[in-house]
Amino acid sequence: MDQYLQIFENNKAWVKSKLSADEHFFEKLASDQKPHFLYIGCSDSRVPANVIMGLDEGEVFVHRNIANLVVSTDNNINAVIQYAVEHLGIEHIIVCGHYGCGGIKAALHPTDMGQLNSWLQTLRDVYRIHQKELDEIIDPHKKFDRLVELNVIEQCVNIVKIDHVQRKWYKTGLPKIHAWVYDLHNGLLKELPVNLGEYFSSIRNIYDLKIED
Repeated sequence: MDQYLQIFENNKAWVKSKLSADEHFFEKLASDQKPHFLYIGCSDSRVPANVIMGLDEGEVFVHRNIANLVVSTDNNINAVIQYAVEHLGIEHIIVCGHYGCGGIKAALHPTDMGQLNSWLQTLRDVYRIHQKELDEIIDPHKKFDRLVELNVIEQCVNIVKIDHVQRKWYKTGLPKIHAWVYDLHNGLLKELPVNLGEYFSSIRNIYDLKIED
């Protein structure tokens, strides 16, 4: 069967499996969404958010783009974050990168990529900020992996800069922001050891919007 047409057969099989486990599954799913997590990940087809987290439909609010970037001028991701924080009451925001990311590789080996150039500039800025550490890493694979990690951390910091995140953070202590990396080679998630509250405190005088209710 044609690959495209097979999707509809797969869909029917999926519906059947869900209803066999819970005949009211779609009725409950359609009523509302109350996810606890906002997942910001890479568009890479090998990193499906719900699957790697072991969570079901309705449990994760998802945004994906090339190299899991949080760009201040990107209305798309800003709208997603605002909706998640202000309307869904998200408790956790996760930025999840992955080892072997093509966007990171492009930042390490600059070349003209047309429309992608402006998007990847954010990644090259991460390299610039951490150039001393990265240029001291001799092993190219370790350097690649470290830039993946540093990019995730910088995107978490970019989330903290956002006004509606700060407003909710200072009022309730939420959302908590987490830096993750997914390993394509073993399927495991890794939480990066970074204290974002402490990190933000060190740059708070620059980015704190001093929001008052």
